[in-house]
Amino acid sequence: MEYSAEGVLEFEELRALLGRYVRSALGRAVLEQLEPAANRTEAVERLEDMAEALAWAGSVGSKDAAAKGAAVRIRFEAPPEPDGILAIVRIEGAVLDGKQLRDLLQLLDLSAEARGILSAAAARFPRLWGIGGALADLRPLARDIGSKLLPDGSLADDASVLLGRLRRDIERQQKTIQSALEQFLRLHRGDGTLREDLVTIRGDRFVVPVVAGQQRKAEGVIHGASGSGQTLFVEPLETIGLNNEMVRLREEEAREQHRILREFTARLRPEAGSIAASLGALGRLEFLFAAADFGIEFDCSIPALSPVTGRRLALDRARHPLLEDVLRARGGAVVPVSLELSEARRTLLISGPNTGGKTVALKTVGLLAMMARSGLPVPAAAAEFPWFDRILADVGDHQSIAESLSSFSAHMAGVRSMLEAAGPESLVLLDELGRATDPEEGGALGVAILDTFRRMGAFTLASTHLLALKVYGTNTPGVVNGSMGFDDETLAPTYVLRLGAPGKSAGLAIASRLGLPAELIDRARQTMSSQERDIARLLDELHRRAESYRAREDELAREKQEWEAREKALAEEARKRERTKLREMEERGAAAIAAFDRQARETIDDIARLAEQRKAAAQAERKAARVKREFQELLQQAAGPEVREAPARIEEGARVRLRGVREPATVRRLLGNGRLEVQAGLMKMQVEAGDIEEVLGAGAAPASLPANVSFRPAGPSWDVSYREINVIGQKAEEAVAQVDKFLDSASMASVDRVRIVHGHGMGILKRAIAELLQSNPHVEKFYPASPAEGGTGATVAELK
Repeated sequence: MEYSAEGVLEFEELRALLGRYVRSALGRAVLEQLEPAANRTEAVERLEDMAEALAWAGSVGSKDAAAKGAAVRIRFEAPPEPDGILAIVRIEGAVLDGKQLRDLLQLLDLSAEARGILSAAAARFPRLWGIGGALADLRPLARDIGSKLLPDGSLADDASVLLGRLRRDIERQQKTIQSALEQFLRLHRGDGTLREDLVTIRGDRFVVPVVAGQQRKAEGVIHGASGSGQTLFVEPLETIGLNNEMVRLREEEAREQHRILREFTARLRPEAGSIAASLGALGRLEFLFAAADFGIEFDCSIPALSPVTGRRLALDRARHPLLEDVLRARGGAVVPVSLELSEARRTLLISGPNTGGKTVALKTVGLLAMMARSGLPVPAAAAEFPWFDRILADVGDHQSIAESLSSFSAHMAGVRSMLEAAGPESLVLLDELGRATDPEEGGALGVAILDTFRRMGAFTLASTHLLALKVYGTNTPGVVNGSMGFDDETLAPTYVLRLGAPGKSAGLAIASRLGLPAELIDRARQTMSSQERDIARLLDELHRRAESYRAREDELAREKQEWEAREKALAEEARKRERTKLREMEERGAAAIAAFDRQARETIDDIARLAEQRKAAAQAERKAARVKREFQELLQQAAGPEVREAPARIEEGARVRLRGVREPATVRRLLGNGRLEVQAGLMKMQVEAGDIEEVLGAGAAPASLPANVSFRPAGPSWDVSYREINVIGQKAEEAVAQVDKFLDSASMASVDRVRIVHGHGMGILKRAIAELLQSNPHVEKFYPASPAEGGTGATVAELK
């Protein structure tokens, strides 16, 4: 006899719970086909898809969702029977009616919208985009067809030229018929012929209500009578021809509408494959987001599949979703289950009081393992499962009168089927192992069954009240005893699973709490053997000690948390002090820098004022010398010609005035070929004899410095024969930087005219240098050089 684990673990009820979050037929179709994955790879892929869907659903509506690219909820509002519509599209010659067309266009609009949303978030949700990439974007075709349809699915007048003309003709014909009938009503108004003064329609013909027996006064065709027979609906002879024309026009309208719908269907037929892919993708996406909504409402997490070489079954605060759903409706809460099994400890034997939650714990583990295998989020803070190729469960009482099965025989039949199907990658769940028979035989049989599954390598969870199984769990390596909690003061179970020791059944205490007479309970205790009482007392003592150890562990954990919190607070306080100290140092440093900047600006302003004063004095001196020379020339012109002395001879030590240099210079050496070396102030240079404007006479020999004293000029040196700079071949940025430095040096050396050679080329250097000269504070004016000095390939700048 085979039992379905899905039925025992209520997987179908879980599917119904998920169905609350599915809105369309597409999502429901995927949900109905939901089954556990056939292999590990498929399960991993499903879980990865679900992880992205859960992350997406969690980000919808959050404040930073827009920045993450997932702030939009995708709409899923597919028509009731999309598969039927697609089947019509696939059939050659078949025609969709207007409503079906409108539903299909709505589906195409949803597909394109979902594709756009998923595409925008593809970087963050690549797996969802992998599904959404199959969605068709047929918006141009859908817009073209949709523009010819009205919201109710009927064709618009402009769907074709002929349809528009026919409808205008129908409207005119209808007015003509109404006019004729109104004339008929006026003619017979008051003669007792008419039942009512109105026009109605029977069989697409316009008729008037006539009193039965008076039809001879109104000649025409009778198209029916009222339910009472007191009224006849007559089409007057005057309108028969008009009605015939109306019928013809409507038949032509119907034929044109059919032709248009057939054309629209034919245009959609080549896209049937894309539409089918869109249906599948929309259904899969809706299912994923529905499961994600379930996951958020039930505070679920994505389970992990442990590696093959380190199998592990671990649940942290796991809850049975169906039980939680029921208790929520009643205002209650589920007591969560936490446990951990590994490759070395694969078997868990749970004992404890009746109605204490043992069966719920088994069902919780089994259903959550099945959910993980199906790619669903599980209601737990964290969960990890090995890959289970089979989940086998014998939970509950399967006795059957029809099949002549007692509780024990049904239990053994289920165990036999499980033994035949189990393997090393199976999860085995056994409720009340060895039940419904003699405790001694049941215990021995249960030990043999449990040990067989252990030797197979399967992960096994079993519940029991039998002493033999509790002893087996205590003495067998790889088997873990667990107990459901029981409060001795209230005589009520706590539903908390504790690992490490077997639990007491507490049957007499439970019976007393349920209302059995006290004398009956006392008599039962007296009939218990001394061994049974000793074992019960031993278990009580074990549980008291276990509770004491757990309380001590909790206390130590609290103390550890307090110490960690205190250490964290001290570290934070130290960091705050360090930050405060650094902030003070930064503030002092900033104040010092600000003071330095202020003093530097004041010093620079003082230097600038002194420099301006020196420049003004030099300019005044030059202007005075020029006025003096001009005045002397005027005097000489007024006095007449005279014998002029021969110009002074240029020799070493002579003082001369150079063209373009304000300060007098002293000749240091004669170099020959009309060249000589001069010194103007702190600047030495080589010049042509033609650059000398005036010989001022020999100067005093410069005072010599002591032998142990050296002098380093503070100003710039000026070693170029012609006061110029050549930047041909340089980049604009480099040339501008060099010219800017060149102008500073020339100004400090009191040079009043410089030449900048930049060449012709594309004019880039020339424009860059012109922009610099225009804004430079040393430049009085600038202009292209004369043809003798390079023409437009050079620029002359006069300095202030």
